[in-house]
Amino acid sequence: MTDMVNAPTGAKGKTTGKGLTMNRLYTTEGVHPYDDVTWEAREVVQTNWKTGETVFEQRGVEFPDFWSINASTIVTTKYFRGAVGTPQRETSLRQLIDRVVLTYTKAGREFGYFATPADADIFEHELTWMLLHQVFSFNSPVWFNVGTSSPQQVSACFILSVDDTMDSILNWYKEEGMIFKGGSGAGLNLSRIRS
Repeated sequence: MTDMVNAPTGAKGKTTGKGLTMNRLYTTEGVHPYDDVTWEAREVVQTNWKTGETVFEQRGVEFPDFWSINASTIVTTKYFRGAVGTPQRETSLRQLIDRVVLTYTKAGREFGYFATPADADIFEHELTWMLLHQVFSFNSPVWFNVGTSSPQQVSACFILSVDDTMDSILNWYKEEGMIFKGGSGAGLNLSRIRS
């Protein structure tokens, strides 16, 4: 799918003529990946299994017809941005995929990662197609944060180390709390602390 010509060496926004060249594997030139699937509106309603009380509801969300109900429920409840019932709330898988893919493609263009603008377009369409067809999925912090005004924390797990001092031990809690706030997890190396 990609061939690395040379790593980009130019400043932000400067085209060096070097970068990734992209080949189409899944997409067809002139056809957007969204136009190749059938979309349908769905009702995502979750209830408490004990009481029957509705705990989440978003009606009229849009997904491809080949996505399972479970997949569309998880994406709607966990990854759509905005408060339910507000105009800012995402209502379609298209919005979610575009938020992430267009952010990455824009950064790639600005930092000269693509050999040509056409390579950036191919990257955008291929990545969109793969996410749309569930070839792979990003980790949760990508879906939570990319393309939003939130801090762009995209790693799923951080490994922290702690020195054998009270300051370091207390700082560990602060660092871990900020990592959790961004939707990620943390592991810990305690080997420096005396037993």
